[in-house]
Amino acid sequence: MKKITTLIVAFAASAIVSSSTFAAGGSDVALDKVYMNMSDKASLQNGAKLFVNYCLSCHSAEYARYNRVAEDLEIPLHRLKENLMFTTEKEGDLMKTTMPAEDAKEWFGVTPPDLTLVARVRKPDWIYTYLRAFYRDDSSPSGWNNSLFENVAMPHAMYELQGVQKLMGKVDKSEQGALDAHAAQGSDDYTIVGDAKFELVHPGKMTPAEFDTAMADLTSFLTYLGEPAQLKRKTIGVYSIAFVILLMMLCYLLKKEYWRDVH
Repeated sequence: MKKITTLIVAFAASAIVSSSTFAAGGSDVALDKVYMNMSDKASLQNGAKLFVNYCLSCHSAEYARYNRVAEDLEIPLHRLKENLMFTTEKEGDLMKTTMPAEDAKEWFGVTPPDLTLVARVRKPDWIYTYLRAFYRDDSSPSGWNNSLFENVAMPHAMYELQGVQKLMGKVDKSEQGALDAHAAQGSDDYTIVGDAKFELVHPGKMTPAEFDTAMADLTSFLTYLGEPAQLKRKTIGVYSIAFVILLMMLCYLLKKEYWRDVH
């Protein structure tokens, strides 16, 4: 009961934080659409790997358990122990960060939030755009900034994968069509994320297309964390609808049998 109460409080707090920070990313802000397939276990497994390797050092997902994630995503337990369990030794432990909250607040100015419900609060399109919108900013204490969430305290944890971007400015809606057509022709002069245009100053380990795919995988995993039951809920829904249709057919045949002599 105590755990449930804590979860409710955490969700409410996340909603309050979301409403206060949405000035940096309101409904009128351009977001990139992320295409997710929640039945794609390979995508979710890659998202889990990225989360553990790049996010869990600062952010926790303390309402998810390692063994539940392994079961849902069909990850063998020996691979779970070898590749995903860096902050604990027990398979049934919660996915907590090892960074003390006091140290995190001193280093970043704010305690990094728990990410279990971030996809329920922020929505997948926002997360996908945010993860790809970091750029180099020497005026920032961390040396990084984000075009979707200006002056965010978080540094770019995955800059080795994406590389270093320079913000070229916001995209005017009047030139959006021409820019999209230019990008569709395979131009590597710049990339557009949300309503911002970036130049890739130093390439990373991944190409821009590969990084976009990786961030879609990470977004899918965070979406899964917000509602693990959805992987089975949709399957159960299909069977339930099929059962209701079959029952209706049987009821109709039964009705015809009862009323046959009357007619």
